[in-house]
Amino acid sequence: MKKNTLLNADLSYVIATLGHTDEITICDAGLPIPTPSKRIDLALIQGIPTFIDTVKATLSEMQIEGVVLAEEFKTINPECHSELLALIEKEEALRGKSIAISYISHEAFKVKTHQSKAIVRTGECTPYANVIFQSGVVF
Repeated sequence: MKKNTLLNADLSYVIATLGHTDEITICDAGLPIPTPSKRIDLALIQGIPTFIDTVKATLSEMQIEGVVLAEEFKTINPECHSELLALIEKEEALRGKSIAISYISHEAFKVKTHQSKAIVRTGECTPYANVIFQSGVVF
C-alpha cells in the first residue's frame, strides 16, 4: 500500500497496486532478473542509485511486514547489511509493528525472486545487496 509521493512512475505504480503479502525485490546491479518479471531498472552508472537510497525511497511509500535476505549478505557485505537492518528497525518503530526477517541461501533467494511482482535494479555494485519486501497493510 502506497504511503507518500515517489517520483519514479513505475515504482510508484507497482507499490500502489500491491496487495497484502505481495512481494517486490530490490537488487544490486548484478542479480539475475527472471525474464517474465516486471523489471524496473533504475541503474544509471555504478553506484547510482545506491541500494540503501532505493530502499529508503521504497519504504517511504510501501508498508512492509516481511523481509527476505540472503544468508551471505551478513558476512560478505556486513556494512550494507547493517544499514538495511537499521532502516527496518526504524520502520518498525515508526509503524509500531514488528517486521519478520528471514534468511535463505543466495541460490534460494534468486529462485524466490520469481514470485516478486516486480524487481527493482539499482546501480549498487557491492555483493549481496538484495532484499525481498513482503507487503503489509496500513491498518
